[in-house]
Amino acid sequence: MTRLSRPISFHVSSVDRARIGRIARRGRAVLKEVGVTRDRQAIEMDLSACHANGCPLDFKRLEDADDFNLAHDLLGIARHLDHCTGKLRRHFVPRCARRATPRATADA
Repeated sequence: MTRLSRPISFHVSSVDRARIGRIARRGRAVLKEVGVTRDRQAIEMDLSACHANGCPLDFKRLEDADDFNLAHDLLGIARHLDHCTGKLRRHFVPRCARRATPRATADA
């Protein structure tokens, strides 16, 4: 780690942490059905790192997602997450990424 880089953050709220746990339990089962073995803790860490380091996730949408979209986001995050920075690489954006709220303009 260079002097200018910051350590990866895993800080999420207690509400988000509870949702992440539920998502990871279900996600592990969904991935297992398609032949992918992922540790629950690894899923939790990937989701926390992604959320806390530049790509906030909408955990309610992810928790309510169908199996296909849940697997898409979990596998995409696992594949594209830089485990040194917590940032997503190669322009991957999870389907359940939090949508930016529109800014008010001076003309409005």
